[in-house]
Amino acid sequence: MFMTIVRPAVEPQGPDAVAVPGSPAIPGLPPRALHARLLENAALRRMRGAERLRSNRLEDADYWLHAAPVAVRKASALREEKSFAPIP
Repeated sequence: MFMTIVRPAVEPQGPDAVAVPGSPAIPGLPPRALHARLLENAALRRMRGAERLRSNRLEDADYWLHAAPVAVRKASALREEKSFAPIP
């Protein structure tokens, strides 16, 4: 049997430090951009938790709703570590 490997039409350009655990950090990413990604990640986790609640998948919903604050804490820690000016 002959098999071919089909490559995706769009390939990622590099690792994403927020989405892929254990991947190397993207060099040169400004702290505000990483902060924004972390907050977006938290929002997506909350939305996924709400979706799971609507589907009556309570264990999945608990996981996603408890994972969202972790991303917010990471964003807060980054903000304190880099001490950039507050966003107006």
